[in-house]
Amino acid sequence: MMSLLLASSPIWIWIVVAVIVFAIIVLVAIIPVNLWFRCLVSGTYVGIFKLLGMRLRKVNANMVVDAFINAKKAGLDIDIDDLETHAMAGGNVNSVVAALISAHSAKINLPIEVAKAIDLAGRDVLKAVKESVTPKVIKTPVISAVAIDGIELRVLAKVTVKTNLNKLVGGAGEETIIARVGEGIVTTIGSAETHQKVLENPDLISQVVLDKGLDDGTAFQILSIDIADIDVGDNIGAELKKTRAQAEKEIAQAKAEERKAMAIAEEQENKAKVQAMKAQVVQAEAKVPEAMAKAFTSGKMGVMDYYRIQNIQADTNMRNNLSGKKKDLDD
Repeated sequence: MMSLLLASSPIWIWIVVAVIVFAIIVLVAIIPVNLWFRCLVSGTYVGIFKLLGMRLRKVNANMVVDAFINAKKAGLDIDIDDLETHAMAGGNVNSVVAALISAHSAKINLPIEVAKAIDLAGRDVLKAVKESVTPKVIKTPVISAVAIDGIELRVLAKVTVKTNLNKLVGGAGEETIIARVGEGIVTTIGSAETHQKVLENPDLISQVVLDKGLDDGTAFQILSIDIADIDVGDNIGAELKKTRAQAEKEIAQAKAEERKAMAIAEEQENKAKVQAMKAQVVQAEAKVPEAMAKAFTSGKMGVMDYYRIQNIQADTNMRNNLSGKKKDLDD
């Protein structure tokens, strides 16, 4: 009889029934009834239209709801909108909630805004919370420094730090801690009069470095600096003195070679001058007979004058011979 009633109904009734059925199917497909029911039975009520809005905004509603339920079960007072906006920003909702639960259990004040900012900054917020509860040790590489007496010391340090959650966003990381500690060690050893004083009291390094406040502007709080190992290296001062002496020696040798070359050049120049003077003397002596002949011809010099010149020349030669023989006897 029902079929007969429907058969006799107008066509628009069929259309209305079809639209209603289609709408119900679409709503069931779109509206996350299972998520709404899960929230309902877990005691963390979330409006069905809020869940529908998440799905329309293409947010992973399952992840957000699961994280919200975990947070509520742990006693956290947070809003699901905070988790949704964090998911839309590309953050790791599960990591943020896990960090909040861990901080709540450890009685650490960690606002959700800070946790979200840490996560969006690319840092592991859950790891940061754990390291703020349990300090970690940062091991520095071997740091070489030279005391005033020129002896090199090689130091290996261990820095115990805990994460400062309030400075984690924008704060410097482990590399800065290592660099600052290394700088402090080099400064402390470099100002020591002798390396023996450092070896006798290695805690001096730790105390001086800690007093510098090296954790300012970093994401960590330095708890202690322990000198794990300290070894004596090379005698840098002696090596520098040796190198300097060698350099001074080479400079002195170069100056000596320069002076020798200048002396040789001066000697050669003097020899050239002597040869030139001898050549001039020979040329002058060659003109003497010609001059004497002109003097005889012009009557300016007579025979007696000529003999007188010959006697003077003979006397001069005799004196030169005698002085040469005396020099040979002295030698």
